[in-house]
Amino acid sequence: MIVLTMPARWNPDRHRLRSLAETKMVGCPEIADKLMTADEAVSRFIRDGCQLAIGGFSITRNPMAIAYEIVRQRVRDLHIVCHSHGQALDVLIGAGCVKRLEIAYGGNGRYAPTCVRFRKAVERSEIQFEDYSNFQISLRFLAGSLGMPFIPSRSGLGSDILGLDGFTPEVRAEPKVACKKYAKVQNPFREDEEVVLLPPLTPDVSVIHAQYVGDDGTVRIKGLTFVDVEQAKAADAVIVTCEEIVPRSFIREDPDQNCLPAFFVDAIVKVPYGAHPTACFNFYDYDPMHLNMYHQMAADDERFEEYLDAWVYGVRTWEEYLEKVGVDRLLEIKANPTIGYAPGLVRK
Repeated sequence: MIVLTMPARWNPDRHRLRSLAETKMVGCPEIADKLMTADEAVSRFIRDGCQLAIGGFSITRNPMAIAYEIVRQRVRDLHIVCHSHGQALDVLIGAGCVKRLEIAYGGNGRYAPTCVRFRKAVERSEIQFEDYSNFQISLRFLAGSLGMPFIPSRSGLGSDILGLDGFTPEVRAEPKVACKKYAKVQNPFREDEEVVLLPPLTPDVSVIHAQYVGDDGTVRIKGLTFVDVEQAKAADAVIVTCEEIVPRSFIREDPDQNCLPAFFVDAIVKVPYGAHPTACFNFYDYDPMHLNMYHQMAADDERFEEYLDAWVYGVRTWEEYLEKVGVDRLLEIKANPTIGYAPGLVRK
C-alpha cells in the first residue's frame, strides 16, 4: 500500500481532518452526499453523447482518474470542449470516447507538441473538430459562466480561425452546437469598427482536478487555474477530483486562494496523484518517463491498445494504478513544497 504525505505547510495538530463518518454526523451533509469514487462519479454524471469540459492545461492538472474511468466504462460520442489540453484528451480520443471536439490546442509540451492520438483522429476524420484561439475559448467559457448569449471580442479578425469552419451545417443543427462559429457585427459605439461575437459554452459536465477541497465543499486550486473556474461555473454539473480533503479551518485561513464555493460542486472524488502523469503544482511534477513511454506507444495503433490494456483496463482502481506506477517513481516526481515542482527531475 502506498502512503502519501501531505505538503509541509499542513499542520495536523492545528487542523483536524474529520473522517467521512464524522463528516456525516457533525453538520456537513453537503460534502457527505457528494463524496464518491471515480466509478460512481462517471456512472452518475457522464453519459454517452454529453458535452464534457475537462480542466487543466497540456501536462498540468489533467483529471486523469476520471478520464481513465470514462474509458473503462466505455462512454461514447462525447462532445469535448476545453481550453488547451493534453494527456487526458489524448487518451479519451484514442480510446474512441470522443465524437466531437472544440479546442484551442492539444499537446503534451515537449513530449508531443501535438497530441498523437488527437492528431491521428483529425487526419483520419475520426472526430468532428473545430478550433478557436486560446483567448476565444476562454471568452466562450466566461460567457457561459455569466449566462451571456454571446460575448464580443476583437480576437481573430483577419485570421484563418474565423475564415475556416470545422463543423458542417448538419453538425450545427445538433443540440449544444452553436449554429455559427462566430458572427461579425459593427461596434455600436464605434461606426468604423467591426467586432466578433462568440457563442457561449455551457457544458453538461465539467471535470477539474484541484489540490484541496474543504470538508465544507470549498475548492482550492493552487497555481494557475487556466479556465477551470469559468468552465465549472458554466456547466450543469461539476465533478472535482482532489489531492486532499481538508478541514474548513484550513480552507478559511486564506480565503483569497479559494476558487469555487460548495454549491457549484456536484461530486467530490479524493484521488491522490489523480493528475498523474501530468503535474499538480505543490504536490508533484509531471512524469517524464511515463510521458515518453506514452508518446512512443501512442504512435502505433497496436501499441496504443497495449497501453490501454496495461494502464487503463488492466487496473481496477486508482490505488492499483499508483501501485503500478511505483513508490520510487512517485517519490521522484514529488514536488518541493516551497517552489511547487521537483527541481532535480530529469525531464528528457
